[in-house]
Amino acid sequence: MASRYSETYGEWKSNPEAFWRKAAGEIDWVQEGTDVFDPDLGQYGQWFPDWECNTCYNCLDRHVENGRADQLAVIYDSPITGQQRTLTYAELLARVEAVSAVLQDKGIGKGDRVIIYMPMIPEAVIAMLACARLGAIHSVVFGGFAAHELATRINDATPKAIIAASCGIEPGRVIAYKPLIDAAIEQAAHKPESCFVFQRPEQVASLEEGRDFDLGVLMETALAEGRRIPCVSVKATDPLYVLYTSGTTGQPKGVVRDNGGHMVALKWSMHNLYGIDPGEVFWAASDVGWVVGHSYIVYGPLLHGCTTIVFEGKPVGTPDAGVFWRVISEHKIVSLFTAPTAFRAIRKEDPEGTFIEKYDLTHFRSLFLAGERADPETVKWAAEQLKVPVIDHWWQTETGWCMVGNPLGLGALEIKPGSPTVPMPGYDVRIVDDSGQPLPANTLGNIVVKLPMPPGCLPTLWNADKRFFDAYLADFPGYYKTADAGVMDDDGYLSIMSRTDDIINVAGHRLSTGAMEEVLAQHKDVAECAVVGIHDALKGQLPCGFVVLKSGVEREHAEVEKELIKLVRDQIGPVAAFKIAITVDRLPKTRSGKILRATMRQIADGEEYRVPATIDDPAILDEITEALKSHGIAAS
Repeated sequence: MASRYSETYGEWKSNPEAFWRKAAGEIDWVQEGTDVFDPDLGQYGQWFPDWECNTCYNCLDRHVENGRADQLAVIYDSPITGQQRTLTYAELLARVEAVSAVLQDKGIGKGDRVIIYMPMIPEAVIAMLACARLGAIHSVVFGGFAAHELATRINDATPKAIIAASCGIEPGRVIAYKPLIDAAIEQAAHKPESCFVFQRPEQVASLEEGRDFDLGVLMETALAEGRRIPCVSVKATDPLYVLYTSGTTGQPKGVVRDNGGHMVALKWSMHNLYGIDPGEVFWAASDVGWVVGHSYIVYGPLLHGCTTIVFEGKPVGTPDAGVFWRVISEHKIVSLFTAPTAFRAIRKEDPEGTFIEKYDLTHFRSLFLAGERADPETVKWAAEQLKVPVIDHWWQTETGWCMVGNPLGLGALEIKPGSPTVPMPGYDVRIVDDSGQPLPANTLGNIVVKLPMPPGCLPTLWNADKRFFDAYLADFPGYYKTADAGVMDDDGYLSIMSRTDDIINVAGHRLSTGAMEEVLAQHKDVAECAVVGIHDALKGQLPCGFVVLKSGVEREHAEVEKELIKLVRDQIGPVAAFKIAITVDRLPKTRSGKILRATMRQIADGEEYRVPATIDDPAILDEITEALKSHGIAAS
């Protein structure tokens, strides 16, 4: 069908408030306000300023009340444990109310923060919705993060409680979570009052009397008692959650997500962008620890009345490169959303797509990719093998939903491999030079978004308004800085070329090189260091750490490098995929002392580069090249 994109985008641009008021009609409000937007509130204005709502009610109660009680809400599929479970909307609601009762009994209520540290199990979804029901603010921390990273988030969010599982399960190993939590609490200046632990049979955690509680036992008790907990009405502008994203200083940034605008944006996107109808099965193959898991495992599908998948597995190895197709076939999934990394891994293991032929995928309609740049070869392979539209789309933790995409629900636009297509309603995307002046089409520049940001985007950072302004609004007045560089062509199609800061993408996970540098610098033999993201065919990028040892250190370099790799793994976690540490005599710097990380990355990736005019000693670049070659990295 002909796309309605231009008409819809024009409708938004001509009257943004009318556009979002109409979209807000899809949400059940406790109270509707007069204004849709107040430009004088917050950092750039606030959406639905006098409106009241509850996100959990919109995800669960209203569906149970309106005929979806017996429809599946969640399908849990764990090829790692061999288990599957399903929960209808009514069953999910009962469990959410039970956990809400458990939290309420321990004094948790509106505005309190709760850290959730759980693997991909239904209880993670239940915990998030239980917090939303009470008006408490959840902060999910990815289960792969080590104690130090968890401690920084405890200190920043100051949670009243932690909700955790006893363990996470990876292929071939069980990761005990409780020791990590205990170590984090010991490190943290802030001490949560309670820790609720869902015991998994693979590893049962020991509980400290008075502070730790068995969540499963308490939930079952509340279920047996039929505890009913009403939804707490909150302002649309009140926080639903805080999600920490890597900061360039190594100090994580707490992205705030409000209740009202978040619901409006996600509900709009489910049909208009993803082309999904209520009642259909949608799968975001991500983790609840990341923004994709928040938006499109939990909130988006449930707001829309869909069935969502909680998948505890990997694209390859659990048990093979056909697991995605098995899950899609078995659960009648119509659309999959995942990171390009997953498809690079599948393609590497099964280049001919032989596993695809084993499964019935006739009901499967679309594949969406995001989290990192979708390289044209991967897009082309997926499209040829699956014979469905493969849609790259671009957004950030900060925005919470798609900035630039190809809206299937409005009628698909032409796909240009390498481009995530065009801006969604709400996003006036521009390309500007470093002084903020607009650049002509097909010219590389800074990608910015004209303010105000649409509903669903972060209003600020947790307890850090000035940091929010400095990080996102200060450099280009009147615009949001995406910190990405790109090109817009004559048709208005955007292509993302690179990050403009030092956040790297490892298998779709945004990680801070600054945080890794802080860890490397802790080593007793390290004088200075720099971490850059270098190209990796499978994961997109891998961190590569260059270290200069203190004078007088005469140890074997390989021994020190091995210790550094272990140090990063222990303090940040396996998610960092830190495997390359290279000892060098010195780092390339400008005369003012700034380390030339971008040039080092270009050398490692074999790209052409100019010797920076401000470099202190150009000969250091040759030394970096030789060091990379000695470690088997094909610098040129």
